[in-house]
Amino acid sequence: MEMADRKPQNTEASGQKTIADFDPPKAAKTKKFAIACATLASMTSILLGYDIGVMSGASLFIKENLKITDVQVEVLNGTLNLYSLIGSALAGRTSDWIGRRYTIVLSGAIFFAGALLMGFAPNYAFLMFGRFIAGVGVGYALMIAPVYTAEISPASFRGLLTSFPEVFVNVGILLGYVSNYALSKLPIHLNWRIMLGLGAVPSLFLAVGVLAMPESPRWLVMQGRLGDARKVLNKTSCTHEEAQLRLDEIKEAAGIPKESNEDIVQVSKKSKGEGVWKDLIVRPTPAVRHILIVGVGIHFFQQISGIDSVVLYSPRIFEKAGITSYNDKLLATVAVGVVKTIFILVATFMLDKFGRRPLLLTSVGGMIFSLTLLGVGLTVVDHSHGKVQWAVALCIAMVMFNVAFFSIGLGPVTWVYSSEIYPLQLRAQGCAMGVAMNRVMSGVISMTFISLYKAITIGGAFFLYAGTSSIAFIFFYTMLPETQGRTLEDMELLFGKYHKWRQANAMLKKKEAAEKSQIA
Repeated sequence: MEMADRKPQNTEASGQKTIADFDPPKAAKTKKFAIACATLASMTSILLGYDIGVMSGASLFIKENLKITDVQVEVLNGTLNLYSLIGSALAGRTSDWIGRRYTIVLSGAIFFAGALLMGFAPNYAFLMFGRFIAGVGVGYALMIAPVYTAEISPASFRGLLTSFPEVFVNVGILLGYVSNYALSKLPIHLNWRIMLGLGAVPSLFLAVGVLAMPESPRWLVMQGRLGDARKVLNKTSCTHEEAQLRLDEIKEAAGIPKESNEDIVQVSKKSKGEGVWKDLIVRPTPAVRHILIVGVGIHFFQQISGIDSVVLYSPRIFEKAGITSYNDKLLATVAVGVVKTIFILVATFMLDKFGRRPLLLTSVGGMIFSLTLLGVGLTVVDHSHGKVQWAVALCIAMVMFNVAFFSIGLGPVTWVYSSEIYPLQLRAQGCAMGVAMNRVMSGVISMTFISLYKAITIGGAFFLYAGTSSIAFIFFYTMLPETQGRTLEDMELLFGKYHKWRQANAMLKKKEAAEKSQIA
């Protein structure tokens, strides 16, 4: 047996564990290394977050400086999400081809070029070209960060590490808001250009930092590089036994015999990423079909909740609520960013403690509540001739509540959940489809909000978002099984029964209990 040569390291006498099996320094060192890798990979998400945050204020100055219409502002804000589809569509195949690590470098380089082009834009057309380039970079970043992080992380704290991309989106949003406020006093022809150009800075740190990261062990196995994968797993697992178990699971998923222990092995073309679209879309198994519906559906409902309208147009929402000065609007928007960031940090430590479902359902329930009351407050302000202080206070409070509830569940869980449910061979392309849906819906929401609230009032727009969030709650409650603590290779057993997923969960628990009783 391949585990036999490890027994002397882990047993002093028959049936007894040595302290090495539970060695805290090794576990702590491993956790730090895995966290460092996840942090560097997730920094790509700062690019999207900064763009969303900075455009909320920069668009006010761009509109005034370049004399553009509200429709052009909507297009400017929303098209980056549509352009990012190109990046996310290419990222799955690119990351299977050149590896997860160099795909991260590529995303940073593309966004760097786009940020500089936007910063030096002399007119609206050139600005749109810069957003096209930046959008492709964002698409790459959004797809690759969760995939790499899920593949480098042990199951015991995968929820924590896989939520890092969403944490960094929020950090980016906050930096964008702060940039708006800090640079708003500069001349109008200069301030928005510096705001957008500063987005190039994180890309430089990313390009340097990523050189210290190892390649994804799952990608290495898909290339037949078992020796390299073993080294990475030893660095990111708490014990050699855990590393070996993770390697065996990945080998099984990639179609490599467990007994293959060579450093380099031959891998079928299918394991390298060929033919996956057929298995994912054309002829999926019931489990894969369920995974695809859930993986794409969770991204659809995340955006249809209207979160991008709240984050991107918060200065306009505050203006409609009765806050008129640029300074006060931008300061209130910074407060939104602070609340959002604090709650996403809280959520990262709750994902592996409480599970995905409880946080997700609590989050969506809270969003329905806050969106409904925000709609009430804005409707009262809209129909009042004077300033109604309680309604203004309600609007500000409900914007804060909405981003807080989003950040504690729907924000991070979407990325954690969708990156951990796909089988190994389908993971890159499956995640790319989820990101594509996310960006399409984000683009639709961003590009229609101003027109929507002009058509049905701003209060009506948030009542609509409360309605779509209610549908999301029903979908999540019926279709999403709990994945906390499951290995990535367990997922195909957990999915496939759709709304009857609890039966599969019970079967897995019985299987685990039987295995434990055999060991005992």
